[in-house]
Formats: sequence, structure tokens, C-alpha cells
Amino acid sequence: MSDSDRTCCGVVEEARLRAHNRRAQKPQPWIVLKFAVGLTLALIAYTSYVYVGIFCKDMIVKNESALGSPTTGIVFLVVFCFLLLMVLWSYFAVVTTSPGYPADFIEKTELERPGLLPVLGQQPVTFSDTRGMSFELMSPAVDLSNHASALSNSGNTIPVIFPAAPATTKQDKTLHHQGTSTPGEAHIVDVPADPESMHVPGPAPPSSHENFHDPNLDASLAMFPRQPSTTPVLAPEYRFCNKDKIVKPPRTHHCRACGTCVLKYDHHCPWVGHCVGAYNHKFFVNFVQWASMLSFWMFATILGLNIKSRTRSSAPAINPQHIVLLALTALFGLFCFLMFLTHVQLIMLNQTTVESLGFRSMQEREQDNLARMHRWYDCGAKRRTRRLWDKEWGRIGKEGNLWWLGSRRANWESVMGKNMWWWFLPVGRGLEDGVNFPTNPRFDKQGRWRRRREWPSDLR
Repeated sequence: MSDSDRTCCGVVEEARLRAHNRRAQKPQPWIVLKFAVGLTLALIAYTSYVYVGIFCKDMIVKNESALGSPTTGIVFLVVFCFLLLMVLWSYFAVVTTSPGYPADFIEKTELERPGLLPVLGQQPVTFSDTRGMSFELMSPAVDLSNHASALSNSGNTIPVIFPAAPATTKQDKTLHHQGTSTPGEAHIVDVPADPESMHVPGPAPPSSHENFHDPNLDASLAMFPRQPSTTPVLAPEYRFCNKDKIVKPPRTHHCRACGTCVLKYDHHCPWVGHCVGAYNHKFFVNFVQWASMLSFWMFATILGLNIKSRTRSSAPAINPQHIVLLALTALFGLFCFLMFLTHVQLIMLNQTTVESLGFRSMQEREQDNLARMHRWYDCGAKRRTRRLWDKEWGRIGKEGNLWWLGSRRANWESVMGKNMWWWFLPVGRGLEDGVNFPTNPRFDKQGRWRRRREWPSDLR
């Protein structure tokens, strides 16, 4: 390829990147945000017409194409109207309720968000093809020299990258070996909010695997420990939004589609025209709950009566509108039901959709490490290793969740409220205000997960 061709391709690529960056910086137009809302209302109107104006009406007025008796048509119509009322009520609540925008009440400020600070020994020892999102500054400082021979005899070829680190002082060596019970044991260096105190090594974990006399397992555990993020996520400088110029409350994220920060951001939902956040998350759950029930009701009644009518000798022809309605209700019913189950699970874990991706990433990372530590068929060794990790740190997503309130019931009530009627009706609000959240005492004041021995004594 000639120089001119390469230059032309480079110009095109540069223009494409500039256009992408411009689109990423601007929020979506209002008509784009609200288009799906109109589409949703149109689908509700069409399915209601087919179900009421054709399916139920034929039975009530005793048309030849009726699939049931007038009594059946009236009962089906009453149940449908109730479910439709609940769907429209909950949809109106989630569409008209703002998720909460901190830029409306938080004063703008100028604060520089710190970058990733180079810390001694903080180069990753895992592999670049490990799945999941990267964790900032979370790799332990490991003395690999004591484990190289053990790993070479374990039958697993594990390439190790030795990071080039600056020469350490005598004081640094003392800090890294203070409290170490086993030579070469992994240390996780926390990143403090104060940049002047850079090196704050955590004490070495107690040896919790005395019952397993496998030197290869010991070496693998030291090379592949559990590695929670050491970023002080609760520090103001790490919560600063460069776009809105505000210090975001905890669990707040900037939505590129809406062009602003959203309190307790869960996800941007085009079907409701904005984000699902602190103030409308409950209404969103109510909506997908009733929408799945309405869809399954229409699907089951139309399919059941059409199948039953086939057993009669003078069965009417299948109405094409019924087929279309069956397809739509099956698709949206399954979608809403799976969405409802997902959010019920996330609420009981006190996680948002965005936060659950971080936990899933850490679990995938550990799965990859287990695959490198043990052979694929050695399930027992993998379970023992995971138990050792849980014994040292606690379980990912529960004890390792910064926002875990201690029980699923408490997590559920924080979003859906204490009144059981509110769990089904789009009224009321949860116990959270969207700005202040109680934190898990298993984390430090900067939001970093601590080892079990550092927890309060009543939680160990």
C-alpha cells in the first residue's frame, strides 16, 4: 500500500474517531430519548385492541368466530382491564418520575480526579487475556522467586512477567516484610486518599491452609490470591465527575445518553425514556412485574382457546391477528419476566446493574485463576481454594459488597419499602434517599474491602 493510501486511511480513521468522540460528549436528542415511549404505548394500544375488540368482543356478542361463551369473554375482559390498569399506572409512574439528578442540587466545584498512581510492586501477575474489567491497582506485591521452582514442577506451564521495579530502600523492605508469617506471601498495598502516604501495605494473611500439604497449591495461592480493588471509591476525589463538575454522591454514575449524573444509577432504559435510578427503580420493578403478568395472561388465554376450538368439528378459522398477538405477548412477556427476576435478585443483593458487572468481573477473574491453578477435572481442589479465599475475605457480592445491609430482607426494603402493598403497587418509596447509603462495616472508611481479621469482632 502506498504512502498516499495509508495517509488517506489515516485521515478517514481520524475523522471517524473525532465524530465518535463528539457524539459521546453530547446527550441524545429529546425525540430519540422519547421515541421508544411512544412505541411502547402504540404496542399496548394495538394488543389491547386485538384482545378486547376482537377476541373478547366475539365471545360477548356471540359471533361465529367466537372461541368461547359470553361468560368467558366477560371474565377475560375484567381480568385484562385490571392488569392493563396496573401496567399503565406503573408505566406512568416510572416515565414521569425522575431517577434523581445530583447536578440539580449539588454545587459545581473544581477538583482534579487522581489518576492511577504507580505503586511499587503493583504490576499484575495474571494474564492479559483474563476476562472481566480491570481493577485499579489491585495486584499484590509478590515475591516470585520462592515459587518459581514449585510452579515449574506442578505440571502447569505458567508464564510469569517479572515487573521492573525501582530500587527499594531499607525502609520499604521493612514495610513489605513486617508481620509476614510465610516468606514470599502476597501483600495487597492499599491506595490511600492522601497521596503523601503512598505505601500502606496490608499485613500478611494468616496461613489458613495448614490442612493441605500441597506445596504447589501454596505457591499458586500466593501467586493468584483474591484481589479486591484497592481504589478508595468513597474518597471525594474519586467521586468527582469531570463532565458535571460535581462530587457525585455514592453509587452515582454519569449517563452518556442523558448527559448528566444519575443518583444510584442502574441502567439507561430506552423504553421509559430515561434512566432507572434511585427514585424510580421501584416503579420500574412494578412495571416489568405487571407487564409480564399481562403478557402471559393474553398469551395463555388466546392460545388455550384456540387449541380448544380445534377439537370441535365446526371450528372457526384462526384469526391472523391472534397469531400476531401471540408472538408479541410471548416476546415481551418473556423479556419483562426475565428483567423482573434479574432486578429482584439484584435488589436482594443490594446491587445495581452496573455494580453487578464488577462482581461478575471479579468472579470471572477468579474462575480463570482457578483454571490455571488446577486441572479442569480437579473440582475438589477448586472448591478448597475458593473456601480459603472466602475464609480470608468473605464471599463476593455479600460480605464483599460495600452496600450489603446484612440480610436480603433489609436490602429489599431499602428499595421497595416496608409496606408489603407497596411491593406490588406503584406508590410509596423505599427507605433510601439516593444520596446517603449505609456502608458495610467490613469495608474501611475509604470503601476498600478488608480481610476478615480486620472486621469488627462480632462479624468475624
